[in-house]
Amino acid sequence: MAFTRKFYTADTHFGHRLMLSPDLRRPRPFNDTGEMDEFLIRAWNDVVGPDDIVHHLGDFAFGLHDGDRVRSIFERLNGRKILILGNHDYGKQNVVHRVIAGLGWEEVAQHYETNDEGQRVFLSHYAQRTWPGLRKGSWHFYGHCHGSLPAMGRSRDVGVDCEDTGYAPRTFKQLTQGMRAVDPAFEEGA
Repeated sequence: MAFTRKFYTADTHFGHRLMLSPDLRRPRPFNDTGEMDEFLIRAWNDVVGPDDIVHHLGDFAFGLHDGDRVRSIFERLNGRKILILGNHDYGKQNVVHRVIAGLGWEEVAQHYETNDEGQRVFLSHYAQRTWPGLRKGSWHFYGHCHGSLPAMGRSRDVGVDCEDTGYAPRTFKQLTQGMRAVDPAFEEGA
């Protein structure tokens, strides 16, 4: 049996032209969405094995009217996939888009908790100032900000647009390397 690793990513936005706009803080360096999608698929599959788990923290794809394209991308991505819903994963208010819902995710949730490297990790699409276990040393990973919100304590953006992710899912150890721990005085103050 192969060793299973956990990975985290967010905001792949497969098929979303806006990700290439020079008006963005960090526009993606691709000529078109086809090139972007193929690069993201390769970057994902270069690190994720078939039995690995990927927690995708929302905004998987855009252009959901083309369900065959989105399904084809999903099926080409290695690993067992868990979706933490982002704003672009909904078809209408409080209803997951039928294409996203039908992709074969192992789980779909609005937020999620897991353990990794012996650490508690709270996952959501949105950055939060507090989260379950904050004052007990837990971590918080989020997306949505496309690398524009700096890490704070044990909280950070894990999206593909962050400078240190290389457009690919990353492990807990990779994502937390160099992050400072929450100030012990803050932890004791609650």
